[in-house]
Amino acid sequence: MGKEYTTELLINFGEDGKTLLPVVTQDYKTKEVLILSFINEEAFRETLRSGYATYWSRSRNELWKKGLTSGDMLKVEEIRINCEQNSFLFLVTPQGKGACHAKRENGDAHTSCYYRRIKDGKLEIVEK
Repeated sequence: MGKEYTTELLINFGEDGKTLLPVVTQDYKTKEVLILSFINEEAFRETLRSGYATYWSRSRNELWKKGLTSGDMLKVEEIRINCEQNSFLFLVTPQGKGACHAKRENGDAHTSCYYRRIKDGKLEIVEK
């Protein structure tokens, strides 16, 4: 039986636990995509332990509990895994003003990291 048919958790973070797997984070209620990030075994275990979205920051090369410094934490309501058990979906309830580290002109976080669209070859902000 393949991974797609099992109820056994068979996640492969590599022998050292440092293999990064993608995680899409969506708002639990609206299903809006908030963030695309990565997790390793340490981040996955911390997410399970704390109940808050924890990722691996590739740019800082360290564990990143979303919102720990900004207050814009993401409470995990449900974790889903794809058929091959190599990517995740976090369904979360935002605990602050937004999910993105980029700020609006007023200093508040954008609701989602996907707050811009490409139109006619240029970027434009599409906040709600």
